Amino acid sequence: MEDVLTVYARPYDAAFPVVCFDEAAKQILSEMREPLPMAAGQVRRVDNEYVREGTAALLMAFEPLAGKRSVFVRERRTAREFAQVIRLLLEQMYPEAIKVVLVLDNLNTHGPHSLYEAFAPETAKRLCERIEWHFTPRHGSWLNIAEIELSVLARQCLSERMESQEHLERMVAAWQTRRNAAKVRVDWHFTIDDARVKLKRLYPKLLAS
Repeated sequence: MEDVLTVYARPYDAAFPVVCFDEAAKQILSEMREPLPMAAGQVRRVDNEYVREGTAALLMAFEPLAGKRSVFVRERRTAREFAQVIRLLLEQMYPEAIKVVLVLDNLNTHGPHSLYEAFAPETAKRLCERIEWHFTPRHGSWLNIAEIELSVLARQCLSERMESQEHLERMVAAWQTRRNAAKVRVDWHFTIDDARVKLKRLYPKLLAS
């Protein structure tokens, strides 16, 4: 916990951007019956029954100090998808960064091993050398700011049914464009000093000598 909080206390540095990464899933639900369109004095009406079409994965990379987020919609949440997004992050989003300071949770696909599963060893090594890894503690995913941003995405964008992955991609892209244009940032206030007071139960109890 204190390792992650130390990272969040760093000033902005374009050469070492702090990027938080997290994942979520969204059900794809198609209509069983054709919705009734809007009419004068009447909203669009949708039947309460639907057809389950599976799920799609949402992979969020969020730089809280810059107010910049990228959401990648994929069919699955495997090591390969994680590795591919990390490569995009390094080579397309932050090609000039010396290292990307990556904060993420302990999902079993999160880590250097996934890059070695997806790419040739020399490519995986090159990518890993440009990442500074920081993991939230187990049961401490609330420390990952990307989780907060995924919650905002769910409230603002994902409340309606998504009939296909393409529909989901369009909605997420529009939300991302609006939010990035506004440069919405997260002003993190919880510090190590706060943790040592408010979460003192988590620290070892030292016996007086």
